[in-house]
Amino acid sequence: MNDQAAPALLIRGGTVVNADREFAADVLCVGGKVAAIGARALSEAPAACLTLDASGQYLLPGGIDPHTHMQLPFMGTVTRDDFFSGTAAALAGGTTSIIDFVIPNPQQPLLEAYQTWRGWAEKSAADYGFHVAITWWGDSVHADMATLVSQEGVNSFKHFMAYKNAIMCDDETLVNSFKRALELGAMPTVHAENGELVYLLQQEVAKLGITGPEGHPLSRPPMVEAEAANRAIAIAEVLGTPIYIVHVSCQETVDAIARARSRGQRVYGEVLAGHLLIDDSVYRHPDFAFAAAHVMSPPFRPKVHQEMLWRGLQAGNLHTTATDHCTFCATQKAAGLEHFAKIPNGCGGVEERMAVIWDAGVNSGRLTPSEFVAITSANTAKLFNIYPQKGCISEGADADLVLWDPQATKTISVASQRSLGDFNIFEGRSVRGLPSHTISQGRIVFALGDLRAEAGAGRYIKRPAFGPNVKAAMLRKQDLTPSAVQR
Repeated sequence: MNDQAAPALLIRGGTVVNADREFAADVLCVGGKVAAIGARALSEAPAACLTLDASGQYLLPGGIDPHTHMQLPFMGTVTRDDFFSGTAAALAGGTTSIIDFVIPNPQQPLLEAYQTWRGWAEKSAADYGFHVAITWWGDSVHADMATLVSQEGVNSFKHFMAYKNAIMCDDETLVNSFKRALELGAMPTVHAENGELVYLLQQEVAKLGITGPEGHPLSRPPMVEAEAANRAIAIAEVLGTPIYIVHVSCQETVDAIARARSRGQRVYGEVLAGHLLIDDSVYRHPDFAFAAAHVMSPPFRPKVHQEMLWRGLQAGNLHTTATDHCTFCATQKAAGLEHFAKIPNGCGGVEERMAVIWDAGVNSGRLTPSEFVAITSANTAKLFNIYPQKGCISEGADADLVLWDPQATKTISVASQRSLGDFNIFEGRSVRGLPSHTISQGRIVFALGDLRAEAGAGRYIKRPAFGPNVKAAMLRKQDLTPSAVQR
């Protein structure tokens, strides 16, 4: 890692876009931070500073992808992208921070797994943090959660309601973990799919003679996701904890979140770029490798669901966009040649997320540039308590920025991607609106196609527990505990 301070950088003539407004202003970055915005940026710029001409372009906060899986051991293999190649691809696409996942094996101490993942991530080219999965319950898990929050800057815990006989949480574990997260000021997150139903349907679909990738979505229909989402939301409501539902893929789950929020419950939803743009017809492609390359969970859905996901973003019931970046190559996917349930689950997208959402969202009028910033960075920073250090262009914030050219175009292809995966789910899609420059910690790490990612330059970002005021609001429901009748 280069320990020298980044040289001062003056970005001139652009339109700054934050989640609340956009305005024309120069921006000065010094020592990896935003030092001045507006007239002061020009007057305080050192004579020898680097200058970027941002005329005709937007200056956005660097993207934050809250859901990636770099170097993930899963289903008997390991993803192609490690923390360097994956974060380098992210930087090329305008994403300057990721939140990845520590996934302990059942009975493995959380802190042991966490230290393993921290070691793997030391080669990261972009800033990173971790959600830690709760895959079992016991006294050591209860204790380790406190250590992770207080000492390691982890403020979110992941719960897989799917993957029976592996990492699936039962309801007892959900209850214990949600309750503990509330005590610690942490956010419970869930992968909402009913693992028991998935396990049953995988067998039932195979009995019909359907063993190819087309069986994958049949074994995980929308109601399997919606049941788990409703159950997790109900548990969270009873306990008075907030809840964040990852990779929402169907109308039924959007409806469940909307109903809960209309009751005043703190429920937050994440949607993947892939689910916004790709439908389930990919699983019926005659080429096994093509169909298997799209196997992820939850699966891509019929087209009607995409429009409802967009509406969920527009209505404020879905809050963040992610990728679930998890790259397996064709030879790895071929482990499921005889049965779709053995195909390693995962797709890429960390490099493409910003561009495809801008093209399909802003260019279509579904989103304003400020709303785009909200769903690609600011909301994630707020929900996971790193705002305005991240997700905002303001004085004192990290100088993680993207100079965005709204007129630049390209056709997405695996041939030009930086990810080590051998497939691109957005292959052949033409997009308008691309990063011309990506700035991480005040350094230009991507410039007009030239990727300058450096292994180890990324920093681990501690995310503090929610403060006393937020925690008090979460606990307020408990103040209404009924009292016994004195007889």
